[in-house]
Amino acid sequence: MLSNYGYEDGSGNYYITIDTDKCSECGEKPCLQACPEGIFQTELDDYDDEVVIVREEARNRLRQTCAACKSRDRMASGDYVLPCLKACPEGALKHTW
Repeated sequence: MLSNYGYEDGSGNYYITIDTDKCSECGEKPCLQACPEGIFQTELDDYDDEVVIVREEARNRLRQTCAACKSRDRMASGDYVLPCLKACPEGALKHTW
């Protein structure tokens, strides 16, 4: 299941999408430590699998919170790769903005 956390306003869409099926397969959850702003936490889903979610208080501030990571991690293609995305071995995290 895909879970979207974030918001949209007049300046754009700011979302982190987590594929909970892939996330539940990851035992160590390295994205938790990779995020310098600590926006992630774990919780049990409806099937009692431990998955990562974006903290409630961070959801409406992703644009500001993730800006520092976004500005320093740019691929040759021009796409941004946040540290949490690079740390995710399952490819369960994506961002939109």
